Amino acid sequence: MNEQTTIERILKECQTIAVVGISSNPMRPSNSVSAYMQEAGYKIIPVNPRESLVLGERAFASLSDLPEKPDLVNVFRRSEDAGAVVDEAIETGAKAVWLQQGIVDEAAGKRAQEAGLLVVMDRCLMVEHHRMPR
Repeated sequence: MNEQTTIERILKECQTIAVVGISSNPMRPSNSVSAYMQEAGYKIIPVNPRESLVLGERAFASLSDLPEKPDLVNVFRRSEDAGAVVDEAIETGAKAVWLQQGIVDEAAGKRAQEAGLLVVMDRCLMVEHHRMPR
């Protein structure tokens, strides 16, 4: 499956998005991208041990603490930290992982694909959603 097809599938099939590394600071990309996706109708679940409430939603310390299984895990962490998040996404049964623009971990992406997850790296979820035909 090519990358564009993967992006389209994620945007159509994944309605619940766990955002790892989200910040309550509206100036941070994690916040603005998540706010955009929330306004577009997606359910956002904040994941950050330093936050309690983000975008009106309760924040959780880790993916394993979530009360429900997310469809998509959107990662706003450094590339060197992304692998552990991807492994946790696999364990939680997510359908897909998305490493935001500037974040790449080929080994983690391969593990996720081998586990049956859709994978996108080094792309902005908001930009790709905005490009989608309506």
